[in-house]
Amino acid sequence: MRLSTKSRYAVTSLLDLVMHSEQGPVSLADISVRQGISLSYLEQLFAKMRRNKLVVSTRGPGGGYSLGGTPEQVCIADVINAVDEEMQVADKDVVNGSAGYEPCLTEQLWEELSAEIESYLTTISLADMMSNEEVQELSRVHDLRQTGSKLS
Repeated sequence: MRLSTKSRYAVTSLLDLVMHSEQGPVSLADISVRQGISLSYLEQLFAKMRRNKLVVSTRGPGGGYSLGGTPEQVCIADVINAVDEEMQVADKDVVNGSAGYEPCLTEQLWEELSAEIESYLTTISLADMMSNEEVQELSRVHDLRQTGSKLS
């Protein structure tokens, strides 16, 4: 299974936001530099996450985005579901219920696997991710990237 780019970038950017929110709202421009994600792409993702109440925006000087709840309350499945239509292992060219739909022999297997993956991702919160040593180290490396770009 491959997660969509939308899902991967949404989880990455939201984790970055949480790890840098101790000083207040975080700008998308800062996330863009640290994570190497296009600012316009982040704007699209955060609009979807805002509609799903995962983040709140603050306007004006010092504005940006903050998490809509606590890191313990937001699970990875919530983030993925906010930006993607649904979490599926197999893409179907023709959707169930539409003209030309024909079930494949392994459809039940892929549906059950998708449900298992979503169930698993529901057990992992942003707080769990933040406590991971590898995530913390990568965050430090990305912070240095941003500091280096501000010096240039």
